[in-house]
Amino acid sequence: MSSLFCMIDDKHVPLYRILWIADVPHFCGAEDCLCEGQYEVRLEQGESLWTNREERDTVIAALERWHAGDDFDDVEGEEPWD
Repeated sequence: MSSLFCMIDDKHVPLYRILWIADVPHFCGAEDCLCEGQYEVRLEQGESLWTNREERDTVIAALERWHAGDDFDDVEGEEPWD
């Protein structure tokens, strides 16, 4: 059974808070930018987390499993929300 949380950096993030995930690494050209080469994971409330490609791919896979309903232990004849 999968979790409703995923790990981004050192944080357990609820999947339902994720709005979008960048497909390309961040590049702004600013000399003092600390996020160059990392992928943005945009959350509600205007928050963002930054991660490497491996963690980004893991988060996308977790979202796909969650969307497909693979996150719940199926009880014969019952929906997970019943």
